[in-house]
Amino acid sequence: MNRFGLLLILMLSTTTIVSAQQRAVTELGEEVILFSDGTWRYANQEVEETKAIPTNPQTFEKDKSASFMLKSKKAKVGFWLDPKQWSFQQATDNPDAEYDLQLKGEDLFGMIITEKMEIPLESLKSIAFENGRAAAPDLEIVKEEYRNVNGIKVLCLQMNGTLQGIKFAYYGYYYSNEGGTVQFITFTSQQLLKSYEKDCEKLLNGLVRMD
Repeated sequence: MNRFGLLLILMLSTTTIVSAQQRAVTELGEEVILFSDGTWRYANQEVEETKAIPTNPQTFEKDKSASFMLKSKKAKVGFWLDPKQWSFQQATDNPDAEYDLQLKGEDLFGMIITEKMEIPLESLKSIAFENGRAAAPDLEIVKEEYRNVNGIKVLCLQMNGTLQGIKFAYYGYYYSNEGGTVQFITFTSQQLLKSYEKDCEKLLNGLVRMD
């Protein structure tokens, strides 16, 4: 894996369930959130919480070429993929992740982060965004919608930001139920995301519930 992919994996190490920020109260009694880079914001400036998240009317299903399934050992989910296109291994750089993935010979990467606990999707969105901002203060959500993927409701998010001068993009699915929580994320540079979008979709649409 090249330096670019490793940088983004290390950033994903901060986008796990545990919050990476601290809260404080100003002399005027206003609560603020402090980020590791020295920036801050008022706690009542929520991450677009009042904005209704739209639902995509399209139904998404696993691609016919996705012939191999990765199974989570923590959450009751599986991930169908095309082994001719994607290489995968057990995650090594992020202790909270199960698998690292890469589109063979390309600069498109993936990661599967799982937890045993159930977390509401709205809360999961805020956690992922706030923790991502701890590493990339300019991180912004540029796309969000609910989707029906293989019969389950997922939150689709695209988040753009800058890390050590690299303009990156995360594009992923977030899902949670009583069987656990998963962040199924693809990532590359903002410049390349458009050309890789179909590859991202094919991989992400392999997410299935295992009962």
